[in-house]
Amino acid sequence: MSNSDMLLIIRAADFATRRHTDQRRKGAAREPYTNHLTEVALLLAEAVDGQDGPLIAAGLLHDTLEDTATEFEELQAMFGADVAKLVSECTDDKSLPKAERKRLQIETAARKSARARLIKIADKTSNLRTIVASPPEDWSAARSIEYIDWAEQVVNRCRGLNDKLERAFDAAVVDARAAIASRS
Repeated sequence: MSNSDMLLIIRAADFATRRHTDQRRKGAAREPYTNHLTEVALLLAEAVDGQDGPLIAAGLLHDTLEDTATEFEELQAMFGADVAKLVSECTDDKSLPKAERKRLQIETAARKSARARLIKIADKTSNLRTIVASPPEDWSAARSIEYIDWAEQVVNRCRGLNDKLERAFDAAVVDARAAIASRS
């Protein structure tokens, strides 16, 4: 990894941490939301053996457009067009109802760039791991299973890019289903 990639990633980590400072995960542990962002970046870094700094930076920033007051132009100015485009590709349109956003994630996943699909796989993997480690208190077993099924539909349209990342997702599915079964 080059020094410029390292700087880009650290700048993205700092930016994401500051933008998501007051946000918490939905799980019972209420862990800082930034734990999710760093896990996504770690999954991506491991998947590409640290060889794609902009991808790893975009993993850290993947929810900034969707969940903070960050604007696309701001990301582009700070992190370049490549990172901003990747983040934008992974961003849901929050003006749409949740069910429509979820449907569109399934429908559009296969048409996204390869790197955006890697972010999607890493994001869903992290979310499934959270269902195991700290499930949302207000989620029933049925709600958790519904999420797993939906995540699988999205990821199935992203496959064929990185065996290591896909194996991590598959393991997270197995673990999440087992955790739900043991709680029921």
